[in-house]
Amino acid sequence: MDQVTEFERLRPVMFGLAYRLLGSAAEAEDAVQDAYLRWAGADHESIASPRAWLAKVVTNLCLNRLTSARAQRERYVGPWLPEPVLTSDDVLGPLETAEQRDSVSLAMLVLLEQLSPVERAVFVLKEAFAYSHREIAAILDISEVNSRQLHSRARRDLARPHERRAPDPHEVEKLVESFLAAAADGDLTGLERLLTAEATAWSDGGGKVTAARRPVHGAAKVARLFAGMFTWAAGVSIEIGEVNGGPAVIGTAGGAVYGILGFEVVDGRIAGLRTVVNPDKLAFLSRQLSHSGWPAGS
Repeated sequence: MDQVTEFERLRPVMFGLAYRLLGSAAEAEDAVQDAYLRWAGADHESIASPRAWLAKVVTNLCLNRLTSARAQRERYVGPWLPEPVLTSDDVLGPLETAEQRDSVSLAMLVLLEQLSPVERAVFVLKEAFAYSHREIAAILDISEVNSRQLHSRARRDLARPHERRAPDPHEVEKLVESFLAAAADGDLTGLERLLTAEATAWSDGGGKVTAARRPVHGAAKVARLFAGMFTWAAGVSIEIGEVNGGPAVIGTAGGAVYGILGFEVVDGRIAGLRTVVNPDKLAFLSRQLSHSGWPAGS
């Protein structure tokens, strides 16, 4: 197998790793491309495992980016949310288990922002890619004991407020359909029934388009927000697609993606709603939809 073919075979895995580390598809693409340049100039006879070699390169490229990204996100206008990615085509790797789906959910990617760059790398390598602590230690140039400590600390810091079973995607899709129907009808009571009492909505416009700059808390306020949304979203075509491992609402207008709405479901009700309308964060998903024949703007 030649060097280019070998790299292309591993590209999806490297992109999935970079995306989980960065929460940005655009930055993940850049990191993978930088890794290719290093791969092209490497002494391949000395590389025993291409996958391990590339994982080390990509991880360290992402660690460098995370340091600067953290400073940029502190100046971000309004809530910061990850770039949404269409996952029905396995672009982020297999999502066959609930754990794999959770590793790319918008909710988890937001939680990962709480970790230090090295903690995040250890957590992603272990939880999403099942690397051993020995392998992680080699990738990050740390001791195996330190890898275990960092992983334990990350799991503790990422502990959810309540333990819960991972929702079935079909269960979520039915909730999303019910939510859309109630929102379209302006049915506040119906919307509230679908939400947990402490439901929260976040909107990421990045200061580029109109979006709430603070989270909206509570079932009643969230219901009013989304019941009113359809009064100014006229002309937007609404479809349900798989985004970041789960059903999400994708809005398109004029042949371009207008925004996405992702859902976090807890015990059969919607606990979190994350809307991304920052056009810079929709470019990758727009390309995915155009390549898949999605009826954008139809």
